[in-house]
Amino acid sequence: MAYDRPTLSELISTTEAQFDARLGTAQARLPASNLSVLARVLAGGEHGLYGFIDWIARQILPDTAEAEVLDRHGSIWGVTRKQATKASGTATVTGIAGATLPTGTALQRSDGLGYLTTSAVTLTGTTAAVPVVASAAGASGNTDAGATLTLPSTLAGVSSTLTVSAGGLSGGADIEADDSLRSRILARIQQAPHGGAAFDYVTWALEVEGVTRAWVNPGYMGPHTVCVTFLCDERADPIPTATDVEAVRAAIAAARPVTAADLYVFAPVPVPLDLTIALTPGTATVKAAVVASLTDFMAREGLPGATIPLSRIREAISQATGETDHSLISPTSPLVCAFGQIAVLGTVSWA
Repeated sequence: MAYDRPTLSELISTTEAQFDARLGTAQARLPASNLSVLARVLAGGEHGLYGFIDWIARQILPDTAEAEVLDRHGSIWGVTRKQATKASGTATVTGIAGATLPTGTALQRSDGLGYLTTSAVTLTGTTAAVPVVASAAGASGNTDAGATLTLPSTLAGVSSTLTVSAGGLSGGADIEADDSLRSRILARIQQAPHGGAAFDYVTWALEVEGVTRAWVNPGYMGPHTVCVTFLCDERADPIPTATDVEAVRAAIAAARPVTAADLYVFAPVPVPLDLTIALTPGTATVKAAVVASLTDFMAREGLPGATIPLSRIREAISQATGETDHSLISPTSPLVCAFGQIAVLGTVSWA
């Protein structure tokens, strides 16, 4: 039977009743009575103690613990919170041959986010690739290829604008949220390491900063192979970069048994699900609701190797707020993905 914590009003009433019963008077309930004031003071302190005990009760187990206590639960089980990491990559600088861009040169994105060069670069021609890293850790530092970085102050012989190279600036991740850490702690408690079981590979992948979901498929690349793929959902583009893949491969290689099978780690290939829908009512608001519902649906159902049935697509459309009727014109058959592929929402067209 659950324990019902008394409210402040109930504690005040109980205290007043105790005064009246034990003193043989009815003065505790009079608004101007000293006993009425004292009852409220005592009940307030008691209410605070109940609150503290209630908070303590939530910290005892990791499924309800908060922040610092959750970190302590994790440390007991060998599960530590993933720290924020800085985005890095290269940018192309243009200028006059012989000009130098020193180490530690400050750069700035259009929204004011700062970056630093990590090594000096001397132009041997009119262009050169310079390695850069975000000044602050976090997913916000990830930047697409082609974006512009600017020099706050001019340098002789060097253009004031740099262009992010192919591959972009990647690897930036925010500090792990409580819910993510909690799920990893509970998984560690419920599934003790088995020295190389399939779920161990998922656990090792999820320990890498930025990785939010991972899947394993033993034997996918042939006998005696273990294949792992994963996503980084906290980014605008959740498909892992080559840097992410190498980080996960290195982490798993360091943790798995030395006699384990051949390991393959790769980013899933996105397979777009393009749709044509005749929607009723066809207002902009309802269309936006349908796209939002489909986006949420694909995040849940678009897993590596999954089949997306037409019935489930229709269901996702019907769940959109404001939709009264629709006809799914295309696709006309389920979308089938291999383990190395993942279904993503493509272009939604309206008939």
